[in-house]
Amino acid sequence: MSVNPSLRLPLTDYTSTNALGQGWEWLTDPANWSGAAGIPVRTLEHLQYTGLALLIAAAIAIPVGLLIGHTGRGQVTVVALSGLLRALPTLGMLTLFVLLAGLGLMPPIWALVLLAVPPLLAGTYAGVAAVDRSVVDAARSLGMTEARILFTVELPNGMRVLLGGLRGATLQVVATAAVVATINLGGLGRYLIDGLAVGDYGRVFGGAVIIALLALAVDAVIALASHFLIPKGLGRRQASGTSTGSGVPAAGAQGGKP
Repeated sequence: MSVNPSLRLPLTDYTSTNALGQGWEWLTDPANWSGAAGIPVRTLEHLQYTGLALLIAAAIAIPVGLLIGHTGRGQVTVVALSGLLRALPTLGMLTLFVLLAGLGLMPPIWALVLLAVPPLLAGTYAGVAAVDRSVVDAARSLGMTEARILFTVELPNGMRVLLGGLRGATLQVVATAAVVATINLGGLGRYLIDGLAVGDYGRVFGGAVIIALLALAVDAVIALASHFLIPKGLGRRQASGTSTGSGVPAAGAQGGKP
């Protein structure tokens, strides 16, 4: 992930006198869409920071959430921990990590990881824990191992809630990853920091618009991917009480009236 934060875009000569008009002029200036400091390159850097933070957060939160959701142990601790992590200021944690580890890529990444863990953790354990216990009991009566129950019964049924947690975490990280520019790294936050430094509010406005549009675009991609990741017809089978595909009646199939 090579970044050269010393690269700066040239100042745009604005004809408008308000931030909205200047932002539009900045966005439509071809000079801002090319070169090593152009919008495409900064967007790619922003997505790299986001992806790395989410990957680390998922590696921490999803296994823990699966374990807690499956066993039912530690839910109170998870709720308390999630609340604590949500209350931590990202910029403050970034400053703390920089003081502890120095300048570099990982201090801001760890600050973003702390932001992403709570929604991922809560979504994972809530999705698994919400699966109808009668379905899980039916799987055990068929002789399934605990691991198989988790990955073939509980996880598919809880996938919708898990992906909801992923969407929430992704939106927060995409919107907040601009803070990495405060320690002279790249990404779309450079337009905010550099624009404020030189009084170029068109650049600030344009950078903020791009970050917002990027967050919406990434959320739309995850929403589209959800249609392929969630087992086809799961909701319909759950409603009709047919099999989940693993030989176990779907959630809602037990105890229903004919």
